[in-house]
Parts: sequence; structure tokens; C-alpha cells
Amino acid sequence: MSEQPDFVDLESLNRAREQRAWNWYDWANSAYYTTVLSVLFAPYMITVAGRAAGCGNSADETCSKPVNLLGLHLAAGSLPFYLTSFATIASAFLLPPVGAMVDRSGHKKSHMAAFAWTGSFFAGLLFFMQGEQWQLAAVAIVLSSILGGCSLVSYYAILVDISTEDERDWVSSRGWAWGYLGGGLLLAVNLVMVLVHNAFGLDKELAVRLSLLSAALWWAGFTFIPFLRLRDHPPRDVVPESGGLIRRSFGQLFTTLREMRGFPMTLTFLVAFLFYNDGIQTVINVASTYGSKQLGFSDSVLIATILMIQFVAYGGALLFGRLAASYGSYRCILWGTYAWMVIVVVAMFLPRGNVATFLLIGVAIAIVLGGTQALSRSFFSLLIPRGREGEYFALYNACERGTSWFGTFLFGVVFQITGSYRPAIVALIVFFLLGAFFLLRLDARRGIEEAGNAVPAVV
Repeated sequence: MSEQPDFVDLESLNRAREQRAWNWYDWANSAYYTTVLSVLFAPYMITVAGRAAGCGNSADETCSKPVNLLGLHLAAGSLPFYLTSFATIASAFLLPPVGAMVDRSGHKKSHMAAFAWTGSFFAGLLFFMQGEQWQLAAVAIVLSSILGGCSLVSYYAILVDISTEDERDWVSSRGWAWGYLGGGLLLAVNLVMVLVHNAFGLDKELAVRLSLLSAALWWAGFTFIPFLRLRDHPPRDVVPESGGLIRRSFGQLFTTLREMRGFPMTLTFLVAFLFYNDGIQTVINVASTYGSKQLGFSDSVLIATILMIQFVAYGGALLFGRLAASYGSYRCILWGTYAWMVIVVVAMFLPRGNVATFLLIGVAIAIVLGGTQALSRSFFSLLIPRGREGEYFALYNACERGTSWFGTFLFGVVFQITGSYRPAIVALIVFFLLGAFFLLRLDARRGIEEAGNAVPAVV
């Protein structure tokens, strides 16, 4: 009588359990990025700072009267954009040493949670922005944005600990999908509360302040799930450096920057990502301006489109995850850049006032939006040498944040020259062309092998 092996693959079950827990942090932090940074913070701060500057009580985004910030006289209508730009640039410098510190720690989930909870605390202080009091909110939005970026460095690094190379695309896509779903659900609730505030017995500004607070509480509360359910994984293949933690972290960063010349495919992908991601972020940032100013749509149409994009992007991320299983993440990212080229060209010719065509282009954006971002994260993880995940993902985020103004700058310059947003939107094709150019120069299999990782069954 033959004996059958009496065991199950417990490691696979443990990974699956951790992957489900990991998804919840995308769900948690996306509420901050949608409700706060993308929709409510900027117009509300303009209103509050505008009152302080003497522009009256209306939410007039053209308020050019200045407020004083650390001796700088800044137009109230531009203040939130200066603040978020400063946070973006500061993050580009701060994230790499944070990533090096994360690599040296066996407690990545604790770093992620600590940054998240501290960031959500500062985000919660936005509730106190009222009347003419904008100063505390100025500090809060900068610190919460920087700390959110720090938490993502740890979060991305955990992806490598909880998934094999063949699992990476699906895990990343599912997490990104959960982020769109969670952020979209809270945003829908908050927009209803703001738009029909009288039905809840609230004035509009209190409804906005409660919405900002809800995003902070959502971020902090749901972070407990991955914090409690993820395991700690010991650091691997850490670069030996002497001194304390901070000194060793900077030492590892400088060592890695010198050694990156030995990973040309990783560098090539970072350059490609820098360009096509800048194009993606710009399309998202200017879509409402294009829709309202060039195509003449009302706020209700724009709000409906924003919500639709959030929920369709959920399906788009899952779709790209499935496609990557058959065709590989590299090919799907490349196809995504081609799709973005088509989108900006079609957007140039959208007829004014035609809601159906605007919603169709919104659906197209949503499908490729989640997919290209999720697969970029998972594909880059394959190009990282083991033990350097935090640091490389910090450089990845720094590239994303430190150059994210190129596209909006080009958009503004083309509009200033032509006086129309149509050529400005199609000018963004240059970022997708450059992204595709560098992707085509990338040998995915070679890059994965050079980084010392196993090549997935489908690249």
C-alpha cells in the first residue's frame, strides 16, 4: 500500500491571507487622495484663504489678493497648489532615505502604519480650517501628503514579501482595484453630503469639513486591518553600512545610486515611467478644467464623471491583472501607453456640450488608468534587487512626485500660446510617446534576471 504525502502548502495559504490584508491599505489611503487632495481641499482652502485676503465669502478661484505665508505673498487662489507642489518636491528628497531605512527594518508594516496614522492625524486637522483660519491647514496638508508618501514606500516594499514573481501582477492589480473602490465609496458619500447639505441640517462649509475629517478617520481606521493581519518579514541581503540607523540608511542610498548603473533595464523603466506617468497624472488633473472650460459641462456632469471613473477603474485594474496573466505586465503597460495616446487625440475632437462622448472618454480613461498604474507597480518590483525594495520604491515614488509638474506646465504653456485647451490636451501625447519609446528599448527578461529575480511564466 503506497503512502500519500500528508501535507498542504501552508506558505501559499499564508501568502494569500497576507495578500488579502495588504489590499486593505489601498482601500484605506485612497480616501485621502480622492476626497481630500483630488476634490475638496483646494476649492475650500481657496474660499477660506480668500476671505482672509479680503476677497469676500464666495469660492472664487480667481481671487488674486495675497496672503502671507512665511513672508511670501501668495495669491489666495493659488495657495493650495503651491502647498501641494511644495509637499511633492519635498517628498522627492525625503522618500529615498526613508526607503533605505525600511529595507533595514524587519517591521515594514509598523513603519507603514506609523506613517499612515501620523499622516491621518494631520489630515484630521483640516477639519479646523474655517472662517479665515487657513494657516494650520497649510501645515497639515503638507505634512499629511509627505507622510502618506512615506507610508506607501513601506506598503509597496511589503508586496515583494507577500507574493511570488508570478503572483505579483494580480496582487498589485487587486490592491489597486480595492483602492479605487474604497476611495470612490467614501467620495460618493461625501459629495452627497456636500451637495445636499441642507437635507442633513448642515451648512455647506461644515459638510466639507466633516468630509475632510471622514477621509482622515477612514485612512486611520482601515489601516488597522493590514497592521494586525500582516506578518513581519526579516530584511534580506541588506547592504552593509556602519553607524546608526539614519547614517546607515543614507549610506545604503548612496551605495545603491552608484550601483544602479549595473541595472540598465531598471533605469530604463524608471525613465519610461517618469514620462508616461506624468502624462497620466496631467490628464487626470486637467480633465475637470477641460470639461468645464472647453466643453462647457456643469459641475453635476463633472462630479458624475469623477465618480464613474473611480468605479470603472476598479474593473479596469482587475481586467489588466487578468490580461497580464496571459500576456505579461510589460506588454500590457506598453499597450496602455498606446491607449493613452488614442485618448488624448480623441479628447481634442470632443464636441462641446455632448455629455455622452465625454462619458465615453471617461470610461476609456478609467479602464487604462487603474491597469497601467497597478501593473507599473508590480512590474517594477521584478526589476528590484532583493533587499532593496523600500529604497527602489522610494526612488520610484520620487520620480513620480518630483516630475509630476512637467505635464501641467506644458498644458499651461500650450494654452497660453494658442488660447485653447484642445491643442493643450493633445500636446500631452509627447509624454506617452516618450514613455513608449523607452519601454520599447527595455528587455524585460534581461532586467528581471539582472536584478536576481525569478522570471515569471509570462513576462
